[in-house]
Amino acid sequence: MKIAMLARNPDLYSHQRLKQAAEDRGHELDIINTLRCYMNIASRRPEVYYNGEKLGHYDAVIPRIGASITFYGLAVLRQFEMMGVYPLNESVAIGRSRDKLRSMQLLARDGIGLPVTTFAHDAKQTEEILALAGGAPLVIKLLEGTQGIGVVLADTNRSAKSVIEAFRGANVNILVQEFIKEAGGTDIRAIVVGGKVVAAMQRTGAEGEFRSNLHRGGTAKTIKISPEERSTALRAAKSLGLNVCGVDMLRANHGPVVMEVNSSPGLEGVEGATGLDIAGMIIDFLVAKAKPHATKTKGKG
Repeated sequence: MKIAMLARNPDLYSHQRLKQAAEDRGHELDIINTLRCYMNIASRRPEVYYNGEKLGHYDAVIPRIGASITFYGLAVLRQFEMMGVYPLNESVAIGRSRDKLRSMQLLARDGIGLPVTTFAHDAKQTEEILALAGGAPLVIKLLEGTQGIGVVLADTNRSAKSVIEAFRGANVNILVQEFIKEAGGTDIRAIVVGGKVVAAMQRTGAEGEFRSNLHRGGTAKTIKISPEERSTALRAAKSLGLNVCGVDMLRANHGPVVMEVNSSPGLEGVEGATGLDIAGMIIDFLVAKAKPHATKTKGKG
């Protein structure tokens, strides 16, 4: 099988592991810089060009699209889908997961546990937002933030109001969420591949840090999750339409709550913590499912 991976940095651990896993199984995997692709959007003859040449046939595509280039990356992925190439995750599903507000709305629609989350356009409604979210301490998130960047913990209503008004004054969209104190600076990442939770790890933030992201100095260890947590992760993946994802959850007093669903989860932390061959599982799923023109959503939102 011939596989394309859309990724800007071929040297990242996750990208090298996926390439290695594919080649170990006798497949060919080409890492293609997403931003160097350009497209001919012709009726019934969609084409993708790369470095001046038209790309040949691929059986499947693995999108590893960075958050900063989501718009263009999804355009390139849609072009592959129009050409009949099977995507590991579909463009529509990735678009849902990258829009924090939309993903929260979809998860809420399907009854999946979430922290109390509020959103408003007008900074004049700050008092109402604080009241809806239950008051300080509160977590304030940029809609476009990743890896813990653009996430602020406000300890008092006064500081929360200042942060909200500052962001809204800069015309930046934010979510305001209740702070799950009982989580104690730890979260759970469950890796879902093809409707199964194949691995789970507990991430703990660095000393004095409420964010548990490994990029911010957090640590990870393997963990056994409860049936309710497993069900929550699977339902979250299904709600957004993702075949492969990392579901980040907190253990709240009232059960697991989903913080985020990541459509391009890093593999280094979870493979290091669990010792499992997650890259191999992803390739095995892709090879088993890849069929021409098998995109489910056909461009529907």
